[in-house]
Amino acid sequence: MILLDWTNYLNLYTLMSLIGVLLLYWYRRPAKLPPGPRGIPIFGVLPFLGKYGERKIAQWSKTYGPVISLRFGRNDVIFLNDFDSIHEALVKQQTKFSGRPKFALPFITDIAKGSGYVGLDYGDFYKAQKKFGLTALRGFGVGNRSMEDRVQEEDTFLNEAIRSMDGKAFNISKYIHKAISNNICSVVFGERFDYDDEYMEDIMSRLLKLLDDPTNAAAMRICMFAPGLRNLPPIGFVHSRFKKKISVALEFIRKKIEEHNKTFNEDDLRDFVDAFLNESKKENNNGFTNHQLIFYIRALLVAGTETASSTLSWSLICLLHYPEITKKLREEILSVVGPNAQVGMSYKHRLPYTNAFIQEIMRFRTLFPLNLLHKTNEDAELYGYFIPKDTTIAPNLWAAHNDPNYWDEPEKFKPERFIDRKGEFIQSNHVIPFSIGPRACLGKQLALMEVYIFLVSMVQKFEFLPDPNDEELPKLDDGINGMAFIPYPFRVVAKPL
Repeated sequence: MILLDWTNYLNLYTLMSLIGVLLLYWYRRPAKLPPGPRGIPIFGVLPFLGKYGERKIAQWSKTYGPVISLRFGRNDVIFLNDFDSIHEALVKQQTKFSGRPKFALPFITDIAKGSGYVGLDYGDFYKAQKKFGLTALRGFGVGNRSMEDRVQEEDTFLNEAIRSMDGKAFNISKYIHKAISNNICSVVFGERFDYDDEYMEDIMSRLLKLLDDPTNAAAMRICMFAPGLRNLPPIGFVHSRFKKKISVALEFIRKKIEEHNKTFNEDDLRDFVDAFLNESKKENNNGFTNHQLIFYIRALLVAGTETASSTLSWSLICLLHYPEITKKLREEILSVVGPNAQVGMSYKHRLPYTNAFIQEIMRFRTLFPLNLLHKTNEDAELYGYFIPKDTTIAPNLWAAHNDPNYWDEPEKFKPERFIDRKGEFIQSNHVIPFSIGPRACLGKQLALMEVYIFLVSMVQKFEFLPDPNDEELPKLDDGINGMAFIPYPFRVVAKPL
């Protein structure tokens, strides 16, 4: 009996010792790694983040400093929580911090199998694809007058669609999505699609499911930091459904490439697809394959649509919430552009308050709060901390845009913060919605042009009123928060001026 008691005691002692060792291992931080909370074993800090993890992380940074490390599963992720640390890593040490972790796009990784653009790790292949992308986009008008003409033409179609609602409440984001996607489709495929094209509407809906569907968005956000969960219930079910839905959209892209192949003429390159096919026919084509093109196009269509369309949707919600700001914005537009003139880039420098409004929207409603995850390509040092090679880096753009040390009352929407004493617009390098460094958004110039032309034109031509059947205004402080922060669907009444 005494022997049995001692055996039980020994087993208990061994178990407690093992637990102690595991806890010690869990809470032990690698030498010179940035400080930060460790969370709980197995899950780390994941259960504590909530819907708006970027805000919780920014709150922790007040205790631990702008550069902090958080544990997710077995991995430590480094978060950069102010402009200076983001600039130091992504610009000043760009060659060390420009990698991309394998599961930065967890639901896409399994399908893309190392192809595409956004999810590519930093290296020669990525550089070749980026160089091609920039050259091709510029060659087909992005950033110059010919693209402005296309956007202005699409603006006419958008205004006609809004006017056709004849004073009835409608989901304006749906039409904005179609207008923006038509701009990128004209560059990629050489064609636009009618607003009543239900097939194309379905294709774009499938492509954007990861961002604008609340369930998909939440699941993907979790899997960014805990990719293993993508194969386990309940996230595994979401993952499977997404793969089935996006397969239809990828097949659409494949058929478009096939059509281009049949009519390809190297002396008459019509669009991005033709330019890519031309590269693929060269001897040393550096991986310019059909599979690569399919996922490159997917990235262009998703990023090229969601960035500008969600910014415009947030803008319209702000117009509803702040009538005095709306009045000031419209007065400036009508006094400079007039009520009937076509909106063009030539007016832009004469619209300081409009520029301030757009810049404040991009700060106030940060579209990609945690950017896209980066990775260190080699051992690095940041603010005296040692960051090992292959460590995941998360630039907290929301924290940079809401830093009270830099912004006065950052929680408030104040376009006037970007107007100087002379009434001139202040361009701020601290507003970085497209990120910074070599992995900044490829379509930044197109998105800025679209937001400017479409917003100015809509304010010039319509007064937007809330849906009379809704008891409250569309939510401004809440939305779909996955990789991107997107407004919930809302309805407006557009009253022609």
